[in-house]
Amino acid sequence: MKDIAIFGVGGFGREVLALIKDINKHDPTWNIVGFFDDGYEKGEMFNNLPNLGNVEDLNEWKTPLSLVVSIGYPVIKKKVLDRINNPLVDYPTLIHPLAWIGDKEFVKIGKGCIICAGTLITTNIKIEDFVILNLNCTVGHDTIIKKYSAFMPSVNISGEVKIGEGVYVGTGAKIINQLEIGDYTIVGAGAVVTKTLPAHCTAVGMPAKPIKFH
Repeated sequence: MKDIAIFGVGGFGREVLALIKDINKHDPTWNIVGFFDDGYEKGEMFNNLPNLGNVEDLNEWKTPLSLVVSIGYPVIKKKVLDRINNPLVDYPTLIHPLAWIGDKEFVKIGKGCIICAGTLITTNIKIEDFVILNLNCTVGHDTIIKKYSAFMPSVNISGEVKIGEGVYVGTGAKIINQLEIGDYTIVGAGAVVTKTLPAHCTAVGMPAKPIKFH
């Protein structure tokens, strides 16, 4: 079994812990050594596991370690990853046993992704590095999702959608087919995206419309 740690002790980090435990029930793979988090004291316990320290402690880790970054907000996740420089750290993709990937030959998933229970991914799909697909998401055919993007529970992505880098999509949002969402755009919970959205905007409503740019 290979050592693995989780960066981030928040609610999603503890959900990722449960995901890893479920993987181990089906195929014993991971020895869970603890969490890393900049915001808590080293040695503080979370769900019976210690906080092993901050990014500096992680960069000084002396043995091979797999790391899953359980930070939902793409901008913060990218900043954390940019600070990690330990060559002994690798980033596995974690796929819950109850996720479904239709045609694995034609689905490409990068490193460091988290794919939670109930998520459905069909065919001819490319998912880049460090993408989160939370509980019960669906991804339709011929979709491209660029790195760092995050989708909260029950997001539906129709076919032939192109999603840029660092996009954040809130719970229950729906994205109609053949659209594009620009880099680092935020789609509000429950929104229905019926038209292409530009980069660096926040869009809400049914249909979703940009309300501000950032």
